Amino acid sequence: MDSVLPSEIAELAARVVAENKAAGRMVAIAESCTGGLVAAALTEVPGSSAVLGYGYVTYSNDAKMKMLGVNEDIIDTFGAVSVAVAWAMAQGALKKSGADVAVAISGVAGPDGGSANKPIGTVVFAVALKGQNPEDVVGDRKSYGSDKSRADIRAFATLHALELLLPSAP
Repeated sequence: MDSVLPSEIAELAARVVAENKAAGRMVAIAESCTGGLVAAALTEVPGSSAVLGYGYVTYSNDAKMKMLGVNEDIIDTFGAVSVAVAWAMAQGALKKSGADVAVAISGVAGPDGGSANKPIGTVVFAVALKGQNPEDVVGDRKSYGSDKSRADIRAFATLHALELLLPSAP
């Protein structure tokens, strides 16, 4: 398959589309540090419209609040790069899109913006499923390392988000 993206991402995106189509699942994406890369990977796949209905790029906290309904108190309490905020992003994407599954990504891709608690390379993810109890948080925090480039961190985060969209994922 011809793609503007690295082959590993393109191949996984094709698998995500095929497996979700076979499962009859619609997906939604809420992206911050990946800036639309997950949605871009999926839309590289012919027939992806059968699976992807909504992709939100909510780079700023304001966008997270306005587009996804993330409560400002959650951002103030935990910070934008937290499982709590990713969970709220995923829940908002699920609710607003009507999808069967939503994945959210937020992180510190660098080269600046890191802190002692959230160094460069820290990325958080959340998966929300239709019909799931919103109190049952499905979140993940990865540390890709502050020695990685911004491009590498965003690529690793895109791959992990795609993996979370597979029907066999949590």
